[in-house]
Amino acid sequence: MKKSIWAKALVGGALLAGLTGGAFAQDWDKVEIKTQPLRGGLYALYGQGGNLGLSVGEDGIILIDDQYAPLTGKIKAAIAAISDAPIRYVINTHFHGDHTGGNENLGDAAVIVAHDNVRQRLSEGAFIKSFGMKMDPQPKVALPSITFNSEMSLHMNGDDARIIFVKNAHTDGDSIIHFQSSNVIHMGDIMFNGMFPFIDVDNGGDIDGVLAGLDMAIAAADDETIVIPGHGQVTDKAGLVTYRQTMGELREIVAKLKADGKTLEEVEAMDPFKDYDLIQFSDGWASKVAGFIYKSL
Repeated sequence: MKKSIWAKALVGGALLAGLTGGAFAQDWDKVEIKTQPLRGGLYALYGQGGNLGLSVGEDGIILIDDQYAPLTGKIKAAIAAISDAPIRYVINTHFHGDHTGGNENLGDAAVIVAHDNVRQRLSEGAFIKSFGMKMDPQPKVALPSITFNSEMSLHMNGDDARIIFVKNAHTDGDSIIHFQSSNVIHMGDIMFNGMFPFIDVDNGGDIDGVLAGLDMAIAAADDETIVIPGHGQVTDKAGLVTYRQTMGELREIVAKLKADGKTLEEVEAMDPFKDYDLIQFSDGWASKVAGFIYKSL
């Protein structure tokens, strides 16, 4: 019997396009930015690409990730419907274009914050082999002007936003953002709620880093914590724990096959995750995830 373990997530062409640099999203006019109030002036915004986080208050606005450049106007309009305060900081959870594409439109007025490796990959350009997608070097305005190598905090709107680096997880530059007073955690793409994940092993991603990041978030959470995943619907600590358990199971399946001498090609051909009823970004994606894990081990 297949395991259906999460609430229905936001899926479809928009999600696939979000992970492939917008190749399937030529008509940006059809993209709708949806807003979900959380607590303590915190919001989740859904559009095309990674989920956005928003902190609104008397000190201004913190925006977590910014999707694609053609969507900046719509994102600003959605924010303006909440508050007329300025966007003071943009935090990039990692370098992928569905999380950083709007930097070029926001960097003149807001301060962009990210891990050191995010600035390096944005400034040098990158290649995302799994999608055959080349990211060109970004202009100066789109680069993070404040970077860190471990942890940092923004103290705004009566809250302490702790930005925590997770080494070699989804990429080599992932951050979790914990709003400590509001008890809200943004996971970036360390969490794909309701779906098989993408682990960008060619750019430093690693299944054990993903598990470590999930463990870190679980340790910081309680039963009242709201969790914003990088993709999929907002969840809670229980959802975080379930996701971690499942990722651990997927790792164990692949680790056993590799220990038994199976090659990467053999593991991918076996479709070892067929008993897991999770959303796939494209046909055969579950087998690709098995390959990501195999190459991590």
